Amino acid sequence: MPKQIPATELDAIVQVVGQFPNGAAVSEVRGVLDIELSRRTLQRRLARLVEGGRLETFGEGRAQRYRVTGSPVPDEASPPATKEIGDDVVGPPSADAGDIQPWGEQPIQSRQTVVCSPDLLAAYQPNRTFYLDEATRCRLRELGQSPEGFQSAGTHAKEPYPRWIVDLTWNSSRLEGTTYSLLETWQFLHTGQPAEGKDAGATQMLLNHKAAIALLVSMDLVNAPDGMAFTHSTVCKLQALLSENLFPDSSTAWQSRVPDGIFHSLLHKANAIADPFEQALFVLVHVPRLQPFADVNTRVSRLAANMPFLRMNLVPLSFVDVPRNLYASGLLSVYELNRPDLLRDLFIWAYEHSCRRYSTARRLPGAPDLFRMQYREPIRKLVSNVVHARMNKGRAASRIKAFALGWVPVDDQQRFIEVVETELLNLHEGNVARYRIRPTAFRNWQQRWQPVDFINFP
Repeated sequence: MPKQIPATELDAIVQVVGQFPNGAAVSEVRGVLDIELSRRTLQRRLARLVEGGRLETFGEGRAQRYRVTGSPVPDEASPPATKEIGDDVVGPPSADAGDIQPWGEQPIQSRQTVVCSPDLLAAYQPNRTFYLDEATRCRLRELGQSPEGFQSAGTHAKEPYPRWIVDLTWNSSRLEGTTYSLLETWQFLHTGQPAEGKDAGATQMLLNHKAAIALLVSMDLVNAPDGMAFTHSTVCKLQALLSENLFPDSSTAWQSRVPDGIFHSLLHKANAIADPFEQALFVLVHVPRLQPFADVNTRVSRLAANMPFLRMNLVPLSFVDVPRNLYASGLLSVYELNRPDLLRDLFIWAYEHSCRRYSTARRLPGAPDLFRMQYREPIRKLVSNVVHARMNKGRAASRIKAFALGWVPVDDQQRFIEVVETELLNLHEGNVARYRIRPTAFRNWQQRWQPVDFINFP
């Protein structure tokens, strides 16, 4: 006689499947379900529900998904669109960059094709040419300095803020189009187990970023020979780590695509710049523009831009919340118009945003986030649910995604997921009351939630 399955258990499974408008895989159901079931047991429960007519399947093999009987079949050729983090997060561009963003949104066939030339680099004279005015440089330095004064290089990255390595890993990968969420990135970097359903390329990209950032943190940037942090060797090492296992022929991945004289001119000028913020922006502009390597040039620029901050113990830059569309427009305007104005505006905003995230003094309060205000109650309930159910990062990521897909408008889903995941990562005993969580429940959850200081710096 077959074992009697509690009706409440089957009802719970149907309810979870119903949270996925596009159908749910076994792993997604298991990640959200509050009941602890092995994968094989859950598969048997799902099969029972299909036999009973409460669920139905579509797709074959590993692509098979479950949906509540009678639900509309998703259009696989037209997946739901997601909205990039809105331009309103960054704010309007400055007066001299205001005409660039509309240009960048034009179809590529409408824009004039140009050939990149070294003129922009040749015209730049270190400490005489400035992309950032003096007032902006002074303001950013004041924001980025440690309240305790100058300390050993890399203190911000190594000790108070180990999460920076995860933030930069995820956000730099996000700007390249990774399919991992922030929590899935934390989970993967902690356990070494890729998230289910992710392709090998996205997983390799995360591994490469972690290795390259760890190299930066381990470097003695203060006592480098002649103070030359941007050496040919250092930049090539970053490129080698960021491109590992992503090229069919690894022997050609590192080869420079521009004459050595131009590449060395770029490095020489970068090292000659005295101001760390001007130096970082110079690298963000000119490394992608010259495209010295076969690939990963923008990734190299984002990591290398942090070298001045690590060397001078300034708050590092992680590109948190930087919109992909604006970043792409900023790069295109450099490539095709020889204008760094929009990229400059985005850099300033991104650094201020990093200071809000990492500065212990919290000297840069931000305006109220209207998105968080709009979704205040569902954010609170989700955070509370994750804590009281003692979910780990993997289960929490699945629960948040399921809720967003089922209840949040398509245009807001990506932003909603990131906001909830960030709230969970920022949770501590001092702020749990806002989510109606008791300290005891928080401490019990912390035993299941993986620790955050898992990065082993040399």
